[in-house]
Parts: sequence; structure tokens; C-alpha cells
Amino acid sequence: MLSRVANHIYWLGRYLERAENYARFIDVNFNLMQDLPIDMKEQWKPLVAATGDLDLYNVHNNGFDSKKVLFFLTFDERNPNSMLSAVRSARENARIIRENLSKETWEKCNELHYMMQDGLEKKIWKKEDPRAFYEKVKNQILLLYGIADSSLARTEGWYFRQLGQFLERADKTSRILDVKYHILLPSEEEVGTPLDFLHWMALLKSVTAFNTYRRTYGNIAPSSVVEFLVLNKYFPRSIYYCIKEAENCLHHISGNLGEGYKNNAERSIGELRSKLEFAEVSEIIKYGLHEYLDEMQFKLNAISQHINSNFFTLRDNFTSQSMTQ
Repeated sequence: MLSRVANHIYWLGRYLERAENYARFIDVNFNLMQDLPIDMKEQWKPLVAATGDLDLYNVHNNGFDSKKVLFFLTFDERNPNSMLSAVRSARENARIIRENLSKETWEKCNELHYMMQDGLEKKIWKKEDPRAFYEKVKNQILLLYGIADSSLARTEGWYFRQLGQFLERADKTSRILDVKYHILLPSEEEVGTPLDFLHWMALLKSVTAFNTYRRTYGNIAPSSVVEFLVLNKYFPRSIYYCIKEAENCLHHISGNLGEGYKNNAERSIGELRSKLEFAEVSEIIKYGLHEYLDEMQFKLNAISQHINSNFFTLRDNFTSQSMTQ
């Protein structure tokens, strides 16, 4: 496969996953607002912080009311990671490699693009309850995943798309967990209170983990949530699971199905997977969850850079596409 084609497929996977994650985060935050005490202000700043674009937001906005945050995260073209920007980039990547995609994949990707344009024209961010829009976008992206899963051959193209999707998912899980642990609670006294429970429940729901977590652990406890979202070997949105699947994709791409590694990307992701595989949640908490997750994001960025240098060439604008800072 040409490196140019592989690059577009990889970023198609990343951009779709980014938009889907944003839709889920926003939808869950709206639901959380319904359960918060009447005298408590809405908490939209943590949502911006979770995306890594807090500095950019502050350049163009004052304050964190819901309409400003929704516009910035969903439709603001000045934000390269907004849902609209991500969907446009995904569609452009798909357009360039259209001959490598199934007819159904291109059609649904195009529908997603026009869905976002329609939301922009209708000023969805100004509506009192825009949750139906975000649910629709999320389901459209999940439909795209389903079409790919059931219709695409497991060749290099498949593994490059999966690689982008799982790396993006690992990054977003780490960010939303980091923000909950350090920003959402206004004071240490509220740890263990019903409000604390609501926040942890919202966090689990933001990664579609609430029901699976309750079946596995029962009661909600911070250390158990951290263990589930970072180290669980079977939940498809845990960081370990995403890294393991991304490593598997890299091995299939390079043809390295034995032991060891063939390139820097495989070596870096293998080191991270091994560290997660043998980690204990008590060690993570002792080390400091924020420090642990910050280091995780640094390593994910390094892996992305190795993938770029090992497999892609800088020939056009989209090869220099950058991930969330």
C-alpha cells in the first residue's frame, strides 16, 4: 500500500473517533447537569480541558457558559479539533482515497458531513436541549464502524484505520479520566459524597462503561474506576485494551507476527503495553494519577510520531495533520 493512502486511512480513523468521543462527552455532560444540585453551577470548563484545547478556547472566549463551550467543541472552525473540523477532515481524507473505500462507507461519511453542516445552519448550540443531535452524530459514526467491521477485508488498510482509531481512543480515555480526577471536584471534602458519585458515574458513561463496570465491580470506587479504565484487558475503551489492539495492528502492518519489534513504533508501543500489562492500580495511585496519565499522553504522542516517520511520507497537506496537543 502507498504510504500516502495509508496515511489518509489512518487519519480517517483518528478523526472519526475524535468526533465520536466529543459527541459522547457533550451528551453525558448534559445528562449530568440534570442531576446536579440546583445551586451548583454548570461545569463546562472540564470538558474543554479534557480535549487539550483550553488555551485556544481562552484566546477566543471569556467564561465557560454552555453555549460558548458547545460552539467551540462542536462547530468552531478556529478549533482544529472541533467536531465539525474533525468530520470535515475525515471526509476529505475519505474523498482522497475514495477508491479504497466501500460505496457504503463513503456515503455514510458524506451523510455525517452534511449532518454537521445542518447542525451548524440550525445553530444547534443555542437550543435548550441539543442532546438528540449529538446522539444522532454518535450513532452515525458507530454505523460507519459497523459497516467497516462487516464489509472490509483485513488487509493493510483495515489495520491502519484501526490503528488510528485505537490510538485516538486511548488518548481521549486518558484525558477525560485525568480531568475528572483533578478538576471536577471543587473540594476534597466532597470525595465520597453523592456529588462525587455522580461525577464518577458520568465519567463511566462518557466512555460507555457504566453498565459493564457495575457488572464487574458493583459499587463505584475511584481506585476501581481507574483500574477499569486504565488496566482492564477486556473492555474496548480501556487504555490497555486500546494499546494492545494498536500494537496488534502495527504487527500486522509490518508483518511481524512473532516476538520482538521491527521498527521504533513497534518498540515504543510494546514498551507501553508491557508497562500497562504488569501495572497495579495501587502503584498508579501512589505514583500520582495525573502524573501517570500525563506521561501516558506524552508516550502516545511519541508513538504517533514514530508511526509517521516509519510509514508515512510528507507529500501533501494531510500528511502533516497533527493530533490534539
